[in-house]
Amino acid sequence: MDKTIFAQLIAQSLGLKQEAVANTLTLLDEGCTIPFISRYRKERTGALDEVQIAAISAENERLTEIQKRKETVVNTITEQGKMTPELQQRIDNCWDATELEDIYLPYKPRRRTRAQVAREQGLEPLAQLLMLQRERDPERAAERFVVGDVADVETALKGAQDIIAETVSEDERSRQQVRGAFRRTAIITSKVVKAKADSDEAQKYRDYFDWHEPLRRCSSHRLLAMRRGEAEGVLRLSIDPIDDQECTDRLKRHYVYGNTPCGRLVAEAVDDGYKRLLKPSIENEFAALSKEQADDEAIRVFAENLRQLLLGAPLGQRRVMGVDPGFRTGCKVVCLDAQGNLLHHEAIFPHPPVNKRMQATVHLQQMVTDYAIEAIAIGNGTASRETREFVEDALSPRATSRPAPQIFVVSEDGASVYSASKVARDEFPQEDVTVRGAVSIGRRLMDPLAELVKIDPKSIGVGQYQHDVDQAKLRRQLDQTVESCVNQVGVNLNTASSHLLQYVSGLGPVLAKNIVDYRRDNGPFSSRSQLKKVPRLGPSAFQQCAGFLRIPGAANPLDNSAVHPERYKLVEQMAKDQGCTVADLMANKESRTHIDIHKYISDEVGLPTLTDIMTELEKPGRDPRQQLEEFHFDSRVQTVDDLEEGMVLPGIVTNITNFGAFVDIGVHQDGLVHISQMANRRIAHPSDVVKLHQHVEVKVVEVDRRRNRISLTMKL
Repeated sequence: MDKTIFAQLIAQSLGLKQEAVANTLTLLDEGCTIPFISRYRKERTGALDEVQIAAISAENERLTEIQKRKETVVNTITEQGKMTPELQQRIDNCWDATELEDIYLPYKPRRRTRAQVAREQGLEPLAQLLMLQRERDPERAAERFVVGDVADVETALKGAQDIIAETVSEDERSRQQVRGAFRRTAIITSKVVKAKADSDEAQKYRDYFDWHEPLRRCSSHRLLAMRRGEAEGVLRLSIDPIDDQECTDRLKRHYVYGNTPCGRLVAEAVDDGYKRLLKPSIENEFAALSKEQADDEAIRVFAENLRQLLLGAPLGQRRVMGVDPGFRTGCKVVCLDAQGNLLHHEAIFPHPPVNKRMQATVHLQQMVTDYAIEAIAIGNGTASRETREFVEDALSPRATSRPAPQIFVVSEDGASVYSASKVARDEFPQEDVTVRGAVSIGRRLMDPLAELVKIDPKSIGVGQYQHDVDQAKLRRQLDQTVESCVNQVGVNLNTASSHLLQYVSGLGPVLAKNIVDYRRDNGPFSSRSQLKKVPRLGPSAFQQCAGFLRIPGAANPLDNSAVHPERYKLVEQMAKDQGCTVADLMANKESRTHIDIHKYISDEVGLPTLTDIMTELEKPGRDPRQQLEEFHFDSRVQTVDDLEEGMVLPGIVTNITNFGAFVDIGVHQDGLVHISQMANRRIAHPSDVVKLHQHVEVKVVEVDRRRNRISLTMKL
């Protein structure tokens, strides 16, 4: 397929320049990654961002799939001997999957239908006679077809009507007409399965026991909730146009020419074709389309939440204590050095039923002293509030002379998944799952991105209905999001795990492992060029990955920046022109202000790249993530029973959906701030107001203890 056609179609679809799209497709075909193209090939793409490049890639994949389908369609029709120049041209010019299937439908091999049986009985000529509607006496016309398996005139006419019904249902014009009615007026209806109505598992779907709304207004989360209820056998769904009669009347205007005996038979066949074939087919089509759209929206929200989580503020390289809180089984405590290596672990039992609070206090104070702990990370699960209060009390000024470390509550979603994974077993083969989980909590405080990449994103707890959406599409989008975040932040080549390195542009599991093995055998990397010595890391992989890898303290300061090695000579020339070294140029703002970047424009390097270089020289290797802040819940509330309507409480945003944001207020059950309660103005999406892990102030509106639901408002 000529890529020029693809570039033209994609440019029209996305509203982009065709040259930029064509160049982007070429770069993708050459194996360049989206982060690399976005960051280092701005001149060729017209400075397209990652979202636009990802959209081009997705549209290219869609068109490629349609092209493959067209080849199948053409081969099948050609083998049947039914291909014509006009039909070939229609297929060649078609780039809409639905339209292509409409063209193909009359020629598509199918199971043995009622119409197919009638054709085998020789009744197609009779069907054609009826559709012409010129016969005054259709029964007499049918008499000559009463042969073989056709027992009588009634059987012949019924068979002919089956052929007409199928013809109507497969006609492109008919399908577009009914499709248009569905598009304009389709209603989705949800009813409870009576046998399940009183069951406990059905109560979460109570809002949809008797629900209907226009399909075009049905939000992603409502549709996915209803589909889940249907899958669990609690709900029964249907999608119907608002007026079936209007649909059949419109069809009859095309096929019925008057109130004649033949016309009445054709009208009956149209009714049958609509009810039995056409309507179910279009209903299935719209059910699949609405599900796909809901999936796309849910995946988009999930990916955005994941991005915010991965780009959460890091504490940095500090000596950290990780605490996985618990009552009966105690609190698992680990002490980590500034690189996240495990130094010590033990369990303490400050809570009931064991209640060894004094002993736990002594042990905690001793660990903080022995391992020079600078910060403490406490998981936000069971006993989190109680454990934080114990730690604050044990390390208070009246209890110890040392300054107390900072205390942070960390999300432990997915920690149990990590602790039982092969990744964790490989890291800590001698430790049990409880120790691994506590290590994960501690490391998340130090660098959430580096730790969370080890966990399946679906287990991190920032999505909705993630198990109900298209899993292949979800995996692709989440992998793309993780890759984007990792490359946006950059990776320390000498400390990164293989799981973090595998998301760096141009690498992958094999090369990531080879880098770690090379580092173990040869010591820390001293320069980016040393990467070329890593087994199987060739020139192409080096080009893709080098700019995203950092080497703090390298002899060449550019090795700890986002300046790509292919532009080192350019920066060296800038420094030479200013009469200084590259290090001086990076350290001295005055030297940089004298640089006229227009002097360095060439065929390969334009203003976008030169501007990026100057920005990077100003703040080389800067971490784009925000600073970490401490947070405290309101001491008045510990459980849902402590909540009262009207209470104003501090909280942390834990999840963002299309309909609102979930906020942790410290009672072991997140509350919901509906989108209508987020601001004193109309907002398009909750993410316009809040971000994941943002500290907010909310007021309790309602507490539904039976369904364990808390309604909150940010309108204070």
